[in-house]
Formats: sequence, C-alpha cells, structure tokens
Amino acid sequence: MKLGFIGAGNMAGAILLGGAHGAHIYDVNAALMETRREQCGAVPHKDIPSLAAECDVIVLAVKPNVAPDVLSANRAAFSGKAVISIVAGLTREKLGELLPEDARFLRVMPNTPALVGAGMTALCMENNLTKEEAEFAETLFNSIGRTVWVHEYQMDGAVGVSGSGPAYAFMFIEAMADGGVALGLSRQDAYKMAAQTLLGSAKMVLETGKHPGELKDMVCSPAGTTIDAVRTLEKEGFRAAVMDAVICAGEKSAKMAK
Repeated sequence: MKLGFIGAGNMAGAILLGGAHGAHIYDVNAALMETRREQCGAVPHKDIPSLAAECDVIVLAVKPNVAPDVLSANRAAFSGKAVISIVAGLTREKLGELLPEDARFLRVMPNTPALVGAGMTALCMENNLTKEEAEFAETLFNSIGRTVWVHEYQMDGAVGVSGSGPAYAFMFIEAMADGGVALGLSRQDAYKMAAQTLLGSAKMVLETGKHPGELKDMVCSPAGTTIDAVRTLEKEGFRAAVMDAVICAGEKSAKMAK
C-alpha cells in the first residue's frame, strides 16, 4: 500500500524514520519536507490533492486546531481513501462528519517515546478499515514501539495513561535524580541512574508477565531501605496522586473532544 502523511512534524517524522521510508508527505513547511526527504527518502508534494492521488493510506498528523479545516478544505481528495488520524481529540464521530462517505478511517493515539522507537500506540477498534488496512496500520505503529487495540470509549483512558504518561515518568526521573543529588550524586550520574532504573523496571513488567506489586515485593527486604521508602511514598499519597493525574488527563481529553 502506498502511504502518505499530511503533516511532517515530530510524530510523523518518528513514523517515517521507524518504518515508512519513501512515503509521500505534505506539510506547509517546505523546509521540513526537504528535511524528511533527506532523512528517509520521503516524497514531498505541493498540496494535499496531489498527495492523496498517489496514496492508498493517509496519516493525518496535523495540530488539533487545524485538522477540521484541513479535512473540510480537501474533502474530495479523501474519497475512497483510508485515513489514519493521530490528531488528539478528533473522535471517530468527527472524522465521519468531516470525511466523504466512502472514506475509511481509524483513530490512533501514539506517544512521544515513539521518537526513540519505544512508543505506545492505542488503536481504536471501532473503525471501518479493511482487514488488510487495519493490519497495515498495526504494523506501521509497531515499527515505532508497541500497540494495543482499545474501544472508542477507552481512548480517553489511553490518553491519560500512555499519551500523557511520559510527562509523569519524566517528572519521576527528575525527582529521583534530585534526591540522588541531595545525597551527593552528580547530576549526570543521578539522571542516568534514575532513567535506567525506570527503563529496566518497565522492561521487567513487560517481559516477565509478573504483577507490578509482586516485582515491587521482590525489592523490599524485611526492615530494609526500600520498604521504608515505599512507606514514605504511601504516606505522601503517591498512588492517589498518580491515579488522579491519569484521570484528570483523560477527563480533559473527553472535554476537548466535545
């Protein structure tokens, strides 16, 4: 299938570099299109209709505030095409209103670790892509990390956990490093230790299949340093704060979609 991208920013760039070399692209920034051409052999286009004419599957990767205008102004160009939207807040219902009746579409939610090939992408089960197109989409996003299929009503949850989640992780890394610096570590060493610790811990969850609580217990020796640290986190409301943050992000996502 011939693949095209409307928008060539960071997320589109990650996908292009990860598994879409030679794809067609259109962006209002001509210099950025040239950069993508040099990086991964992308084929620049002068406008959306010319790109659509060459492609079977089109990834919509523009800012949420311009997405409706982009689709409306080029509605006819999407006739008979499969459109994959990575636009935050653009629901399946809105996509259906903005695209031609014979267009097929899929809503997905990637996250920024895709920029280093370690992304998490949620794909919406409620779509009208063909089986071949859905498999193509899954393969495309697996090239920049991992994927999971969720229902439309679960997409706000995906935003709260994986879409916004990297920000929580970065804050935790920063806080851990600050604690290390307070105990005498260099800033550089503290960041490296904190980041690698989160990376390794996440890998254990994904690869062992064990419950995070069980893995936590493996680190907590009786009367040891770790169980005291865990007690402090519990006392300060660590779990509740993280849960509230996830719910807050999901609720904001739902409001943005209205």
